[in-house]
Amino acid sequence: MRIIDYKENWQKLLSPDIVKQLTLIHEFKGEQRLFIEAHRDELNELVELAKIQSTEASNRIEGIFTSEDRLKNLVLEKTTPASRNESEIAGYRDVLNTIHKNYDYIPVTANYILQLHKDLYKFGFAELIK
Repeated sequence: MRIIDYKENWQKLLSPDIVKQLTLIHEFKGEQRLFIEAHRDELNELVELAKIQSTEASNRIEGIFTSEDRLKNLVLEKTTPASRNESEIAGYRDVLNTIHKNYDYIPVTANYILQLHKDLYKFGFAELIK
């Protein structure tokens, strides 16, 4: 087995080509931040549209349907679920929002997956409990 000690040999890794690539990455990240700041409203609209389309497509695969207007209002949290299908859509919306907002901090553990699953069906189970 070959042992490589990068603590002593790190200077060999920083070749001019690697340093150039790192510099370009840093520059592109700066440009990306400027683009995001300049087009924040348009990007938020695209994210909103993507959430609506993702919710519609994922639920349609499962055979869950509602009208286009109801779907949009459910995803944008402008209305409450009125049927079992809409309850499942609302649960999906909440789980999707949780993942979008916290993906950096979500551990892939059984307990967290179970929590997401519980959130997915929280509206449907609320009807059964009543």
